[in-house]
Amino acid sequence: MQFDRTEMLIGKEAVKKLQNSHVAVFGIGGVGGFAVEALARAGIGQIDIIDFDTVDVTNINRQIIATHSTVGKKKVDVFKKRILDINPNCKVETFDVFYDESNANNFNLSKYDYIVDAIDSVKSKTLLIKNAYASNTKIISAMGAGNKLSATSFEVCTISKTSVCPLARVMRKQLKDLNITDLKVVYSKESPVVTESNITGSMPYAPGIMGLIIASEVINDLIK
Repeated sequence: MQFDRTEMLIGKEAVKKLQNSHVAVFGIGGVGGFAVEALARAGIGQIDIIDFDTVDVTNINRQIIATHSTVGKKKVDVFKKRILDINPNCKVETFDVFYDESNANNFNLSKYDYIVDAIDSVKSKTLLIKNAYASNTKIISAMGAGNKLSATSFEVCTISKTSVCPLARVMRKQLKDLNITDLKVVYSKESPVVTESNITGSMPYAPGIMGLIIASEVINDLIK
């Protein structure tokens, strides 16, 4: 059976918990995409994916769905097909939108067992986190994975305990103003590489590692 190896490790009841779980992933690029991949392979029963973007050739170096054959296609469409190819029993709902104040009310966050925040925009990240807290829904947030070369500097902690990461620094301030200090995040302790470009550079492994760590946190929390 498909999930036999998983069941050997965590047991039948834990597998059932995953199959009965509903997870939303906001942002399915380098980090969010690898999180979705692991969640699908773990047997999560319902996965909602939210992203407005199309696959670009520059995504190929780090995004799991990005290949020359998928360039130009909607990320949510490509990923839905991939998830169902991994687990045909998974219920997948796609939202081809950029999460912001114009559509936030369309999402009933309380229906999710867990939310993954892999959004790049500070404003949208803050809005999603604020709304997840208001809904009493568990959420884990990705900090910056760009301009990073180390594969071993990632850490899980609360937002208040982060350091070095420029995105985490901004988010600490944003969330402190909302009295949110205990948000679970994944961030890198490595100082970002300074480049001459205004565009953030990336390696294939850093976003993927962050996404897989996020998935492991979600999965382990769900089976507790």
